[in-house]
Amino acid sequence: MARAAISGRLGERLRWRVATLVGQRDETPGARTLVFDVPGWPGHLAGQHVDLRLTADDGYSTQRSYSIASAPDGEAVELTVQRIGDGEVSPYLADDLVAGDLLEMRGPVGGWFVWRPEQTEPVLLVAGGSGIVPLMAMIRARRQSAAEAPFRLLYSVRSPADLIYRAELQEPDPALETTFLFTRETPADWRRPAGRVTQSDLAAVAWPPPTGATIYVCGPTGFVENAADLLVGLGHDPERIRTERFGPTGG
Repeated sequence: MARAAISGRLGERLRWRVATLVGQRDETPGARTLVFDVPGWPGHLAGQHVDLRLTADDGYSTQRSYSIASAPDGEAVELTVQRIGDGEVSPYLADDLVAGDLLEMRGPVGGWFVWRPEQTEPVLLVAGGSGIVPLMAMIRARRQSAAEAPFRLLYSVRSPADLIYRAELQEPDPALETTFLFTRETPADWRRPAGRVTQSDLAAVAWPPPTGATIYVCGPTGFVENAADLLVGLGHDPERIRTERFGPTGG
């Protein structure tokens, strides 16, 4: 009986559903959030992702995976898509979809890189570029659930114009400490010069290792591997560091 119940839940997550675009908004010049209505959506955890399938009139089909940006609050699923200039899918999603358009969605997928409201330990979030998306879902889920776990975020981007969710992240939140890091261009009078994340940057924001904080790192592969190595160098238990990385997929 238990095996049948588990199989049924897996079947629900692996079933393709029709998703309808009901809203969209620009986050940066290169990123747009898409809001889908997904009837029968089984719910998700902050940090999970979905598979999207697009099928052309001639039968050609392609799939991509995208992290869920929204907190688990019903049948609405938000995805934030970063345009890839020579990509096949992201420009279509970000520029061509209009309200009422349909596509196929499967998920949620993933069970390791997730945050649950019942977690009480401190949390450190480390994001590079669009790696902020699943981490933003965690921030929103914590707010929604009124959980008491304190969060800290280190968010690295090339320039101020690349900050996704900037206004929301700058809203006062006593349980979230946010630090921005710029690698190419900084705001005027910014104290830290432009450059990649360093061990000193992480030491300044990380919880002390004895706190048993859980650390989530998401971004391009090189960023994630470097950040994880630096965190281990600071004394953090590798078992407490959860990573999610992305690389070229055809866009």
